[in-house]
Amino acid sequence: MRLDQGTEVIGEMATNTLGTTPERLRGRWLGLAALTISGLVLGLDITILVTALPTLSAKLNATTDQLQWMSAAYTLALAGFMLPAGVLGDRLGRKRMLLVGLATFGISSVIASQMTSANGLILMRVIMGASGAIVLPLMQSMLPSMFQPDERQRAIGLSGAGAFIGLPLGPLIAGWLLTHYDWGWIFLINAPVVVIAVIGVWFFVPESKDPAARRLDWIGAILEVAGVTGIVYGIIEEPILGWGDVQVYGPIAAGVVLLAAFALRQLRVRFPLIDLKLFRSARFTWATVAFTVVGFAMTGVLFILSPFLQIVQGNDAQGTGFRLIPLIAAMMVGAISTDWLAKRFGAKIMVAAGLLGTAVGMFILSQVGVDTGYEQVAIALAVIGVSIAFTMVPALDAILGSLPAGETGAGSALTRTLQNIGSSFGVAIMGSILNGAYKSQLSGQLTGLPSQVQSAAESSVAVAAALAHHLPGAAGAHLLQAAQDAYSHGMSEVMLVSAAMMLGGAVLMTLFLPARAPQASPASLGERGVIA
Repeated sequence: MRLDQGTEVIGEMATNTLGTTPERLRGRWLGLAALTISGLVLGLDITILVTALPTLSAKLNATTDQLQWMSAAYTLALAGFMLPAGVLGDRLGRKRMLLVGLATFGISSVIASQMTSANGLILMRVIMGASGAIVLPLMQSMLPSMFQPDERQRAIGLSGAGAFIGLPLGPLIAGWLLTHYDWGWIFLINAPVVVIAVIGVWFFVPESKDPAARRLDWIGAILEVAGVTGIVYGIIEEPILGWGDVQVYGPIAAGVVLLAAFALRQLRVRFPLIDLKLFRSARFTWATVAFTVVGFAMTGVLFILSPFLQIVQGNDAQGTGFRLIPLIAAMMVGAISTDWLAKRFGAKIMVAAGLLGTAVGMFILSQVGVDTGYEQVAIALAVIGVSIAFTMVPALDAILGSLPAGETGAGSALTRTLQNIGSSFGVAIMGSILNGAYKSQLSGQLTGLPSQVQSAAESSVAVAAALAHHLPGAAGAHLLQAAQDAYSHGMSEVMLVSAAMMLGGAVLMTLFLPARAPQASPASLGERGVIA
């Protein structure tokens, strides 16, 4: 490159940085609305399947492990493909990649609505997760390029509110759709939302990229995806096959080896998928840990709570969705109020208090039984909703504020990857704890029933409830009561484990999360990405 050409490029970069081209950002709040809608549809699809699990079990003849995979496949693909998506966005253009991800997500959602088998639906959930992996980190990494530092936390709170609200809103929308339409509509509903998001991003979000972004480490990406998948697969299969089966310990061992190889590769390659230097920042490291812990607990809890409300306590799909409204409302209140609370108390106190509050809410849920009134559930959901917002919004701002110039795509992708790995492990581990406790509690309670009926009833509470309706009088009532009690026992164990994890997270944040961000150099304040 000639000197005059280099000067032109540097000059162009200087005139396109955040602080010097306000006319390019006049539509930034409309752009933020489009990004928020993008997050909403992704949040919806993490949990929209939860209310539909009993329906899918009947319509597609899905087993318990297939139901777990329907939930885990989406978050697993989100986690696995997010790191390469973040790097590609930094290199090729974040807006361009975001539009590709949204379009692919919409198309795969329509195809998913037409599936006639459980395995076919699992495959489409993988594609939806992979396309969502493009969207989620890039919508966050665009914010530093669109907003000044004094506006950034508000923008993060609003954009994050889309995904946060989508999580509890998913079961509510699914309940209404399942009551009035075929199950395929829980996926078709994505199409119009995606169209609105694409239009908004196209017109109001500026392109941004890092001309010096590192190359993509494809081998590292494969090692990471395969490693996480192996571990999650083994955990999901354990309640069915037991720890002594090679189909359980084999994939887990292989997954651990692959992830170790991935970590070693990141230390040696010239362009690592994960820049391990990011973890030199204690603020980045511990805020990311908080993100991961919350992802583990929230997704796992929603996976377990919805069947409890629907099958154990006898609510229909729409009623189950409405009973999750306290979680939605509390998350909205928490996301809105976090901005000024974080400015007053700081990220350290907010994140730790949020994790502690989440632990309290989960402990309350651990005391819920078959005949417990809804008031206790509503209180627990409200506490959890506010607390999760108190944790996630300040944590995300701390993460983005710790990233160097040109690393917002990859850094945000790394954070979201770990969060979704936590979500995948949440569904897998909590589902396994639940299934183990359910089978153990139900075993010996079904004497007098045919062995085939006993085996089927032990596979899931949904199957047990369906069988109970086909058994005569007292036998059916006994089976239903035993299955409901067993599920309630399993859910109590899961909530106690989750509460302990949240409490441990709160202690760690109190000890290790820095109270304030390190002072940034003046140059770094303006260079959060280049606007094309």
